[in-house]
Amino acid sequence: MLLDDELAYRAVAARDARFDGCFILAVRTTRVYCRPSCPAVTPKRRNAEFHRTAAAAQAAGYRACRRCLPDAVPGSPEWNLRADLAARAVRLISDGVVEREGVPGLAKRLGYSERHVTRVLTAELGAGPLALARAHRAHSARLLIETTDLSFSDVAFAAGFAGVRQFNDTIRSVFATTPSAMRAARATTGPAGRITLRLPYRPPFDAAGLLAHFRAAAIPGVEHVTDTRYARSLRLPHGEATVRLEPADGHVRCALRLTDLRDLGSAVNRVRRLMDLDADPVAVDGFLSADPVLGPRVRSRPGARLPGSVDGAETLLRALGHTAPGEPLAHPDGEVTHLYPRPAEVDSPVARALADGSLRVDVGRDADELRAELAAFPGVGPRVAATVVMRVLGAPDIPLTEDDDAWRPWRSYAAVHLGRTA
Repeated sequence: MLLDDELAYRAVAARDARFDGCFILAVRTTRVYCRPSCPAVTPKRRNAEFHRTAAAAQAAGYRACRRCLPDAVPGSPEWNLRADLAARAVRLISDGVVEREGVPGLAKRLGYSERHVTRVLTAELGAGPLALARAHRAHSARLLIETTDLSFSDVAFAAGFAGVRQFNDTIRSVFATTPSAMRAARATTGPAGRITLRLPYRPPFDAAGLLAHFRAAAIPGVEHVTDTRYARSLRLPHGEATVRLEPADGHVRCALRLTDLRDLGSAVNRVRRLMDLDADPVAVDGFLSADPVLGPRVRSRPGARLPGSVDGAETLLRALGHTAPGEPLAHPDGEVTHLYPRPAEVDSPVARALADGSLRVDVGRDADELRAELAAFPGVGPRVAATVVMRVLGAPDIPLTEDDDAWRPWRSYAAVHLGRTA
């Protein structure tokens, strides 16, 4: 988002936390990369350079700052604003597609050659798909090291590394420390069997609005919502899981119980999208609060979030009224006892198309193409198509009415405010 180095340096000099996750500061003298709000002494301008991602900084030979933990920040809202090839690729890489299917699988999902995908990502972000996936693995490994008692060989396998040696080399290269030292300095973990994480967001954050939305549409057994917490089951690439989400000051407390630890990165990514934790509420509220219709609503509920999705097929089927729970969990988690059904378990034309792969609803799709495809599908229609694209892709500017051009480029958030009022 910030392409101008001088503007980026001003943000760093001001230690402006609003830009954490939007770009990376790299310091030539120390060979360390930081988040913009790092409390360390601001480097001289001639010693500072800027990268779009942590992967690009790592590829340039920098290691992560151990003081500000630049990978433990909200993601860039740019990947929801943009719908081009690079943005769709980043969303899929964050969901672990490269670990599961390799670069050929990523390219196939995007509909381009491996060479073209690599060329576009390198030009846009300064790092190709393998480097971006490596940064994703390093972040997943750090979470497992600091929040579990797993052996390091199990951590390496769960994070997607080819072996323990590659895992050790990556941790040393990215974090300038060893796995043993990281574990020795870790914080207290949650209850046994759970991985407890802090998922940061950019304030303000209308947690009550999100919880109210989830409560209104909750499926008993699949979800459980209280005034302060949201819990649900997840169907992940390697197995089932449950998650408990509790908003707190500056972060959402996330307690995951996974069948297969390889799903950690994917689970965290999906939960962040579900709660729109990478949004820039200051930009959204600043624009919509000036509108005579929406202004009072926005000022009374600052930090509204766009309710997202943990699974595209589920979101589409639920929008069409399929709200029965599916198979029981092998290990029920309190009030969360069932999974949402697979498409093959639902009897409808849309479900059959999802099951056989002729209809694909995931974060790698282009918003306009997916919306047109869904709108033309019998039984779906334009309204459901727009809602599904808005939620699955986190698209911030999906029109839901005919007279909302004044709310561009935040029409999806305008719809959230109108929905709360209704």
